[in-house]
Amino acid sequence: MEALNFIALDATNVAFLFIVGFVGGMVSGFIGSGGAFVLTPAMMSMGVPGIVAVASNMCHKFPKALVGAMKRAKYGQVDVKLGLILGVSAEAGVLYGAGLQETIKQQFGNAGSNLYVSVVFVVVLALVGGYVMRDAMISRRLGGEIEEKAGPLARWIQSIHIPGTMVYFPSIGTRVSVLLTLPMGFATGLLAATIAVGGFVGVPSMIYLLGVPSLMASATELVVAFVMGLGGTIKFAWGGYVDIRLAMIILAGSLFGIQLGAIGTTYVKPYVIKLVMGVIMLTVLVSRALVIPVYLAELEIIAPLGATANSLLKNVSFAVMLLALLVGAGIVVGAIIQGMRAHRREVAMDHGDLLAHRPG
Repeated sequence: MEALNFIALDATNVAFLFIVGFVGGMVSGFIGSGGAFVLTPAMMSMGVPGIVAVASNMCHKFPKALVGAMKRAKYGQVDVKLGLILGVSAEAGVLYGAGLQETIKQQFGNAGSNLYVSVVFVVVLALVGGYVMRDAMISRRLGGEIEEKAGPLARWIQSIHIPGTMVYFPSIGTRVSVLLTLPMGFATGLLAATIAVGGFVGVPSMIYLLGVPSLMASATELVVAFVMGLGGTIKFAWGGYVDIRLAMIILAGSLFGIQLGAIGTTYVKPYVIKLVMGVIMLTVLVSRALVIPVYLAELEIIAPLGATANSLLKNVSFAVMLLALLVGAGIVVGAIIQGMRAHRREVAMDHGDLLAHRPG
């Protein structure tokens, strides 16, 4: 274990990590992506090396994911069979990705690990975040009242019949070849081991490739996160990259936040989940992109940055990271409050109609 991997924790850092964990947990319970696309950059903004941030995130993820999955299963939102099948292939991706992370750390040090994690974050956030945001805005313009249906690609995948491999999944009400789920799971696990965020691939792939409703996709992803998080933690811990202090602090905050986030899904329209995911993804993208020049300079790929420029980029990146936390928390809480008010109005109207039709 390399002692230099672990940052000093004072009261301010502990408080910040707890708040970050709470917001990450709330986002995780709401959209099912694990919340690590908030947590990993937040820890890196504090000076935690990329591989340690990823490893510690995976360590806190699997118990939190278990709690979230159990909570949302009570609302009938979890396809356990699909989650376990994807989780098995995701585990293979985790093991491969963790080995790749360790190789980069050993050859290029912390700067190499930070650059690798940040570049992958930016690329994935741009692609997935942009697509999800576009889809959410289209649904919002249509009033969010349209019924979620499987798209052309999902219907084509559902139509493929491979004898001996077909499995019935309750979330889509039809059978799909388990072979077609293997690359989805592997990609989810590989990304999780790289940036601790498998939900970037897992949730959209279930929605757009299998035709799973967004509520069920976000909930089922928590099952996948539990399976691959457990295996990834063991793999990274074996190499000495898990900072258990960070994991336990963010877990403490997450366990509170995930309850609120899970409850919120029962009050909002499906497009709101996509909207929250897209907004936070694109905000975090800016935060990570700002510090890429810092890591490039440390690796001597570009000319050295002055102390002022280096400090400015890091500070602005951290400020944007805080903005992402506030935006995510604000959207989730606002959606919950709005949904609860609408629910109360519906109940009041139903009660009024009942009284109006009561004899006498």
